[in-house]
Amino acid sequence: MRSLLAPLILALALAVLCCCEEDSKAPSGPPSADSIKIKREVANAFMRRQKRSSMYEWYFEYYKSPMEQMRERCENYLPCGVLSEQIGFPMAYNRYFGRY
Repeated sequence: MRSLLAPLILALALAVLCCCEEDSKAPSGPPSADSIKIKREVANAFMRRQKRSSMYEWYFEYYKSPMEQMRERCENYLPCGVLSEQIGFPMAYNRYFGRY
């Protein structure tokens, strides 16, 4: 056991020295804004904008259906949300908010 411990400590010490050695090329302070900026062409290579194919998709992205609005209303009210997990959304919503 002791014969393995000495080479292990030596290897760890060398690894620490190699990893913690200061690079003379790297700046010591925080990076400037100029070094962070990239060209628009390069940025577009990995950031693509999602295109909408129809007005139908635009509409449903901004406006929720009445059923979705009711579900969110029930989820936001804790007793209704808990009851909807037990007996289902329609019956829980009817109990707390009336008929839908």
